[in-house]
Amino acid sequence: MIAQIGRISVKRRLIDRTMQAVIILSAIAAITPLVLIIGEAAVQGLPVLSFSFLINQPVPVGYQGGGIGPMIQGTLVMVLLATLISFPLGLCAGIFFSEWPNSRLALLSSFSNDVLAEFPSMVIGIFVYIIVVLATGTFSALAGGVALGIIMVPLVARTTEEGLKSVPPSVREASIALGIPRWKTVFYVVIRSARGMLVTGAILAVARAAGETAPLILTAGFSNAYVSGLLRPAGSIPYLIYYYGISPYQSWHAIAWGASLVLVMIIMTISLTLRLLVREKAGESGLKHR
Repeated sequence: MIAQIGRISVKRRLIDRTMQAVIILSAIAAITPLVLIIGEAAVQGLPVLSFSFLINQPVPVGYQGGGIGPMIQGTLVMVLLATLISFPLGLCAGIFFSEWPNSRLALLSSFSNDVLAEFPSMVIGIFVYIIVVLATGTFSALAGGVALGIIMVPLVARTTEEGLKSVPPSVREASIALGIPRWKTVFYVVIRSARGMLVTGAILAVARAAGETAPLILTAGFSNAYVSGLLRPAGSIPYLIYYYGISPYQSWHAIAWGASLVLVMIIMTISLTLRLLVREKAGESGLKHR
């Protein structure tokens, strides 16, 4: 009997260690593409990276120097516009999906949100081309921001919904029991409890928007000059990477790698900054409650 129990114990330990090894290897495999991409972008892009590369305008083939300053500015302007458009809409939609889940309108809206999230970005670009570019008569930073905003809304809404659902019902019940109106409970209690996931959703949405190329071809167009107005064509880093990356010129390939590295650094900087701010706020909140 003791020998049989010992065999079972050995078998269980073997299975446990095997599954643990499989999980660890899977985690390593999951982050390997990220490490390889960042490593390749760093190796190829660092040689061209300099301060002048970040602020200068592109130069024609055959000329020395040049940079991607207008594309950095254009990307930041359009992502900022997209965030201003998408975050309030996505946040309110996520609150609606989470707090009134049995409403027919919420069910229909949630389903439509999922459908929109799966839409090809090129289709969204064509839609914005029709309603904004044709209406204004020009490619523009505004059109690019609207297209990226439409792409971001479903991500913000879904992560907001999941974040609010993760807050225990007892938190809502305690707040309402104290006589606090429901809307105040949602905005001042539930959202504060779930802000970590809300920030994560915002980061994912910004990262998705910052890397989009297809809708910008149809909406923002391309320009080598700095953005001087929202109704003017705007350059962007993803479009430059695409345009320079498929060119036959080695010098443009180097610039495309440098732009790729800059784009990765922008996304990582935004991500780390937001996470540090949320952690700092959470720490301050924890101290206040002590």
